[in-house]
Amino acid sequence: MQLSDFDITPDRGFLCSFDAPDVVLPEAFDEIVDAGICLPDYLMTDKVRFFLDRLPEVPVAAALATMSDAEKRMAMVRYSFLVQAYVWGETEVPAALPRCLARPIWDLARALGQQPLLPYSSYVLDNWGMIEPDAGITLDNLFMIQNFLAGQDEAWFVLVHVAIEAAAGKALAEVPAMLDETMQEDGTALTASLGRIGMVWQEVNSLFDRMPEKCDPYIYFNRVRPYIHGWQDNPALPGGLIYDGVGDTEGKPVAFRGQTGSQSSIVPLMDALLGLTHEQDPLRRYLDELHIYRPPAHRRFIDAVRERSAVRATVQASGPGEMRDAYNHIVEQIAAFRTRHLEYAASYINKQSKGGAGNDTEVGTGGTPFMRYLKKHRDESRAQLIA
Repeated sequence: MQLSDFDITPDRGFLCSFDAPDVVLPEAFDEIVDAGICLPDYLMTDKVRFFLDRLPEVPVAAALATMSDAEKRMAMVRYSFLVQAYVWGETEVPAALPRCLARPIWDLARALGQQPLLPYSSYVLDNWGMIEPDAGITLDNLFMIQNFLAGQDEAWFVLVHVAIEAAAGKALAEVPAMLDETMQEDGTALTASLGRIGMVWQEVNSLFDRMPEKCDPYIYFNRVRPYIHGWQDNPALPGGLIYDGVGDTEGKPVAFRGQTGSQSSIVPLMDALLGLTHEQDPLRRYLDELHIYRPPAHRRFIDAVRERSAVRATVQASGPGEMRDAYNHIVEQIAAFRTRHLEYAASYINKQSKGGAGNDTEVGTGGTPFMRYLKKHRDESRAQLIA
């Protein structure tokens, strides 16, 4: 197993391996790119649909044959933001997407193996650049390429996730060898790998702790969160959304889940590696459903690790000692991450005043009653420490 087979690198983890700001889309996309750049200005007018309805219908299906993977992904970044702005950028929620947006994003999503709205990959993984390319992926050296309203809080929210994804790359780099180490019963090497992953998780949690520095809960809830909702289990779009001109839907509304950090592959991968499981409940079923919203290569990696990993059984058989301590340290760090997630969910969402259409304080951007289950999943993680 090699990370490169799954579009993963040790220095970037699940982040795009190409330099996104350097990707130039074909000329046919010029007006789409311009609309993305102008999107914060359009949204300020409260008539964003007036501008987006006038966009040309780019023949994406024909263009795909000559587009690189990076070009397809950057086109998806632009279109997915425009689609979300069209749906949530005005007080009244539309029943349909115009074909100038619907057909291109449908074709791009199908080509990329994803869903035709804003996914985590377009919001975070492919939507960043470095101010100084040689200075590394650090929070003081990142910028967001495409945004909605723009501003510090929106960028910080996304870029903290970018920094976390990059830090996690060092943990992902340990995985192929760990699978071999369990097969070869190399306890010394496995213990060392677990120790290094534990150190990575400490770094991840330190980065996650920085979210409040430049992302205020009120600003997040009212000016960042409204645009990233989906249309499945969303009372503002009870029947879903019509994708005008898309033959696959036969003119009927369809529903997809909104962008959420739960679409990140880091925690599911760690659960698969460590053999951590969760009882069946609505959130567990929802998280399982989110698997199809991840990039296909990352899905394959999680599935392959889940199938092959014998880490937990190896640690259980090892008895008390350094290996077990290193394993439990990671589990504690994952539980701490989930605790912080729970705290942020309370302060950034649940405690805010009721939002506008589709922006419910009781329902996550993916469409679930998140508060009810986050604590349960945190507690289940801790319950799987090996005594």
